[in-house]
Amino acid sequence: MSRPRVHIVDDDPDIRDGLAWLFDSRGFQSATWDGGQSFLQAARALQGDWGQAVVLLDMRMAPLSGRVTFEQLKALGCPWPVLFLTGHGDVGTAVAAVKQGAWDFLEKPFHDNELVDRVQQALAAANAAQQDDSETRRLRQALVSLSPREREVLDELIRGHYNKNIADHLGITARTVEFHRANIFEKMGVYSAVELAHKLGRLQPMSQPGSRHNGVTASHGLHTL
Repeated sequence: MSRPRVHIVDDDPDIRDGLAWLFDSRGFQSATWDGGQSFLQAARALQGDWGQAVVLLDMRMAPLSGRVTFEQLKALGCPWPVLFLTGHGDVGTAVAAVKQGAWDFLEKPFHDNELVDRVQQALAAANAAQQDDSETRRLRQALVSLSPREREVLDELIRGHYNKNIADHLGITARTVEFHRANIFEKMGVYSAVELAHKLGRLQPMSQPGSRHNGVTASHGLHTL
């Protein structure tokens, strides 16, 4: 696995070189940029193949400020956490950028260990978010793969009904319910109805009550999917 990259965007060559040395010595792979324009050009060339990275972005640069560089990076759909490096007079601007999605900011002068710790925290948070997004996509794809009858059985399972009750409700045999139940568990990657409910629960904030998603009705506590 390649080392995480730290993109250092600063128009001061001494700061760029110092930070590159710091992060290279801590096991990161550093890349330095003398301004927002060259950095954004390199980001566009990736065409979405982002990899693991954090951006250290100086707030005061010309002709493209750190704030504008950040906004354009966001417009590319880039998931890299951005940590602003600011002077005292830029703190208000940095706080506003954090509210718009930047990871954090550090006011100059800062301690090397504190900066490295913030970068590691940002990488950990970005990795967790990426894994969560991947699992959510997998669950949605699994839901789409369910047959209409499997969706009906899924509905009953989430309501806490037993196989016999499900069979009575759906007008099928208990053995058929067990067959569908096993298929549902396999497709969803779970081993119990409780685990299934937990997996589906992570999708609930994504939708509104009364809506339909992936062919499953949003009702009875399950179906905000």
